[in-house]
Amino acid sequence: MTLAILCSGQGRQQRDMFALTGDAPEAAPLFAHAAALLGGRDPREFVRDEADEVLHRNRAGQILCTLHPLAAACALADVIPHGVIIAGYSVGEVAAWGVGGLFDATATLNLVARRAEAMDAATRAGDGLIFVRGLSRDEVDRVCERHGTAVAIVNPGDAFVIGGGREALSGFARDARAMHARIVALPVEVASHSQRLSPASAVFREALREASVIFPPRSGARILSGIDAAPVVVRETGLDKLAAQISQTVQWADCLQACVEAGATGFLELGPGHALSGMVADIAPGLPAHALDDFRSVEGVRTWLTRQVNL
Repeated sequence: MTLAILCSGQGRQQRDMFALTGDAPEAAPLFAHAAALLGGRDPREFVRDEADEVLHRNRAGQILCTLHPLAAACALADVIPHGVIIAGYSVGEVAAWGVGGLFDATATLNLVARRAEAMDAATRAGDGLIFVRGLSRDEVDRVCERHGTAVAIVNPGDAFVIGGGREALSGFARDARAMHARIVALPVEVASHSQRLSPASAVFREALREASVIFPPRSGARILSGIDAAPVVVRETGLDKLAAQISQTVQWADCLQACVEAGATGFLELGPGHALSGMVADIAPGLPAHALDDFRSVEGVRTWLTRQVNL
């Protein structure tokens, strides 16, 4: 088996998101470090006690959704095979660098905190994202041009995430519904992956210059860049793309296709949530694809991974 690991973005934060990994001794230092970034609040208590609005604020959301795959990777380190393919969705791409061993795990958390702060500084009141399904890319592009919105993420199956300001998104949604598309407002208050966040890309690139990068990674992992689905084969080029991704379209459908073309025979989404593993069926029906949240215990994940690797 060639395993592809998928690292989720924001949006699926919820009360029991650390149910599987919260007690993993291997992940204890990560939870302690994340607590320092969350004002001294233990992330496990934070997600249980805070209002949904707080969980979905950009900075807290990015930290929580990066901690989730990093903690899982720590708990599963001895059964994750050498040479996995790793792709990350939105902030999940930074997590992917940490899971793959290009960044130290605690440094990864520091970087996503700085990333979120740069994005917040560049964000205008009312900015956000919506999800649309049921229009072709050409149709989406025409409606975006009409309203001054932008395609933030391209998902499989004519599904897109659109970024922009409040009035522009409302106009897009009105026209898209008239074309019989499905629209869902997303709990994100930044226009991620659009040119509105170009200043944040520049700030984050400077932060990445200070980062210690282990390249090539000792894990043998192949990391895919979100904006073009190409493997990271040159350190500086990879870092350039990682920063640019904040303000450029994420080609997620291409990333999943690239996993398959690179030989992936199974997928594990480290979450939170099931969204990415669910998309695999649109690209490669029949390939096994599970999310961490599909299992009741870390031991169950370990058993599944061991069985798949030995097939």
